[in-house]
Amino acid sequence: MGDEKFSEVAEPMTAEDASLQEKENQQTNRSWLTPLFLGTGLGIAIAFIGGTILNNRSANQQSVAANKAAQKPTSALTVTVAPVETARVSLTLNTTGTVAARDLIPVLPQTNGLQIKRIPDDVREGSFVEKGQVLAVLDDSVLQTQISQAKADVDSKQADVTSRQADVESKRALAAANVAVVQQRRADLAQAQAKLEEAQKNFQRYQQLARSGAISQQELDTRSYTVKSAIESVRLGEENIRSAQANVGSGQANIGNAQAVVNKSKADVRNSAAKVEQLQAQLAQTIVRAPVAGIIAEKLARVGDVTGVPPQTQVGNVVGGTQKLFSIIQNGKLELQAEVPDIQLSQVKVGAGVEITSKLDNRVRLQGRVRDIEPLVNNQSRKVIVKIDLPATNLLKPGMFASAEITTQTTMGMAVPQKAVQSQADGSVIVFTQSGEDLDPDPNVEVREVRAQKVEVGERINSDQVEIKSGLQLGDRVVVDGAGYLKDSDRVRVVNQ
Repeated sequence: MGDEKFSEVAEPMTAEDASLQEKENQQTNRSWLTPLFLGTGLGIAIAFIGGTILNNRSANQQSVAANKAAQKPTSALTVTVAPVETARVSLTLNTTGTVAARDLIPVLPQTNGLQIKRIPDDVREGSFVEKGQVLAVLDDSVLQTQISQAKADVDSKQADVTSRQADVESKRALAAANVAVVQQRRADLAQAQAKLEEAQKNFQRYQQLARSGAISQQELDTRSYTVKSAIESVRLGEENIRSAQANVGSGQANIGNAQAVVNKSKADVRNSAAKVEQLQAQLAQTIVRAPVAGIIAEKLARVGDVTGVPPQTQVGNVVGGTQKLFSIIQNGKLELQAEVPDIQLSQVKVGAGVEITSKLDNRVRLQGRVRDIEPLVNNQSRKVIVKIDLPATNLLKPGMFASAEITTQTTMGMAVPQKAVQSQADGSVIVFTQSGEDLDPDPNVEVREVRAQKVEVGERINSDQVEIKSGLQLGDRVVVDGAGYLKDSDRVRVVNQ
């Protein structure tokens, strides 16, 4: 069919058909150009209007950007600020002194004439020791021998006491037997006295019978002899009693003598035992112990030294005639013996706070307290020693030099951070304060100008703050971090501290 269509179109046209066809083509061309011209015109109009709008918007944006650029500060330095605050200001008195032990305890040997046998390795200058800790061991061989001999002597005398005590018991038994004899003799005497009484009565009766002639004279004489015999028996019984009593008295005396011997022997035992205890006490003294807890300040003893005989180099270390072996800083407590002129002494009070520093070691910054003020003024220097308690520290040693800042009075004043204060070449001191309004419209950014303000500084309050006597008011805001890089009228970004 495609070929058929092609053949139909390709047929020859007449002039009339050609004229009609040309008219139709012209009409068709004009109908196509009309919307084209309309679209093109409309596009040009829209482009013109849009260009105008865009140009106006671009101009406005450029104007706003130019205005913002004109308002935006050129500085980008960021600083921190802090307000001027009230603070307690301490007036101080500056002085110097020497570090010393608060309580320096000498360690002396309790037994002289003994050689130092051993010193523990951990006992050295600067080491901390507990109360009762062994510092040195002395040679105790001689004392051990003496203790053995004294103990043997005690055993021997104790055996003698036992023997003497047995003798006392024997004499007491004999005395008891003599007492029994006395009792027996008294019973015999009573019996003899009874026979005598009966014989005397019989003799009297026979006398009457003899007068009446009832009995013979011979029988009466027999009765008389019986009486005499009874009398003699009584006399003999009394004599036997006296003899037995004498034996009892002699036995009691023997007991007393034997008991005295026992008591003496017991006293000898006690003396020997006391000697043993004394030697044992001396043996305990061969162990030199720390009398207090603290830090060893001096170690003067050496193995091989003899106690009580200090070496020539230690003649000055004799206390009370006895060689000093060690010295201990009790509980490790130190004090600063500061010198204060007598004219300033009225400013110093016991209990006042003190800041301790050292020019040789900037790590030393300690807080102490005035403990005591010596009552005497040095005649030469006209100064008084003020004793200041120091906290526990390893930075200071006895004999070191230190500075002291004694608080004499406390008042209320203004203070700013130490970093805010800037010293000038002419000797003046300034701080930078923020002034004016925020120069940045962005609510998240604060930009201000700073002004250099001369101030008069006073006492340092602590390591971070300093007193301001004049030049500022409470509530003023000063630059802290970054102050060293500023000059007057600089613009900065502000961060509140």
